[in-house]
Amino acid sequence: MLKYIFSLVLFASFAQAQEQKKDSVVFVDRYGLRLGTDIYKLTRNIYDKDYKGFEFNADFRVTKKIYAAAELGFENKRTLDDRLDYNTQGTFVKVGANYNFYENWLDMDNQIFIGGRYAFGLFEQQLNAFRVYQINPPAGENPFINPIDFKSEALTAHWFEIVLGFQAELLPNIYGSLQARLNYMFTQDRPDNFDNLYINGFGRVYEGSSFGASFNYSLSYFLPLIKKPKKKVEE
Repeated sequence: MLKYIFSLVLFASFAQAQEQKKDSVVFVDRYGLRLGTDIYKLTRNIYDKDYKGFEFNADFRVTKKIYAAAELGFENKRTLDDRLDYNTQGTFVKVGANYNFYENWLDMDNQIFIGGRYAFGLFEQQLNAFRVYQINPPAGENPFINPIDFKSEALTAHWFEIVLGFQAELLPNIYGSLQARLNYMFTQDRPDNFDNLYINGFGRVYEGSSFGASFNYSLSYFLPLIKKPKKKVEE
């Protein structure tokens, strides 16, 4: 009888120890710097002969939900349509923050976020050729006209962006992110005798509207600098 009681006590002690061990599994919150690039702009360099550009991006986890974020890029885009042939080129900088409202499980570090950016662009416009508007042009007699060195330098633009996107870990410390942006232009320099039809970093500019939209897909690498332990009870 004592043998069975002793065995039962040992079994209960072992089960309790296993339960305590199970409840003390420790996971960590990782804080660090994520560095990446816009894959869409890089691939566009290959298939679009009228476009050259790149964008680097970074974010840093400040709190459990808030990430500081920034982008830096360059674009040189030629636009050719029925009336105009022009180039826009320059750099842009965007700074702001993202708020992650996705609740990660265990040691995951994915995001579904909304954010904001203040953006600044420094660019120049060059008109290569244009057509004079005619109501009923003779057939084949409305050619492009080359202007005399029309180039406007040192133009600036300032706008604000609302960013909505998600980010997921594809491989250890490698993340993919898809973002959609709604832009609002609040000030811009315009060249003499011309207008801004495209602004680097902002995208297409429509006459009579201060709004624009864009998207990007990026790949980034995460550098974990700080690890804060947290206890997580296994279900």
